[in-house]
Amino acid sequence: MRGLRRHLSRREFRRLDVTARFFRGLGDPTRLKVVELLLAEGELSVSALLRRLGLRQGRLSSHLACLRWCGYVTSEVRGRFTYYRLTDRRVRRIVELGHRVAAENAAHLASCTRIDPPPRGPTPRSRLP
Repeated sequence: MRGLRRHLSRREFRRLDVTARFFRGLGDPTRLKVVELLLAEGELSVSALLRRLGLRQGRLSSHLACLRWCGYVTSEVRGRFTYYRLTDRRVRRIVELGHRVAAENAAHLASCTRIDPPPRGPTPRSRLP
C-alpha cells in the first residue's frame, strides 16, 4: 500500500481507500447477511436479528456497530427495543450485483488464497519459547 500511496495524489489515494473500506464493510458474511435481512424485511429489531442469525448479542452488536458507523444502517430505539434499517436503497443493487458476479466467478473466489490465505499449521514445538 505504501508503494501505491507514493504514486498517487493524496486525494486519489483517499478516494480509493474510502471505497475499499466501503467494500470491506460488506466483506464479512455476518454483516452481509444482516444487510440481506434488512433488505428483505425493511427493518428488524436486535432481538429478531439475534433469533435469525443465532449469534451471541456481543458478536451481533459489534457487526451492527460497524454497519452503523460506516453508514449502511441506522437505528431507532422504541421502548425497550432497538430497530435497524438500511440508510440507502442503492445498497440493494450493490448486493444483488455482487451476488451475480460472485456466482459467475465462484470457483475462482473459493480457491483464491490472496483474499483469505489458508490458516497456517500449528507452530512446531521446537520453535516455542
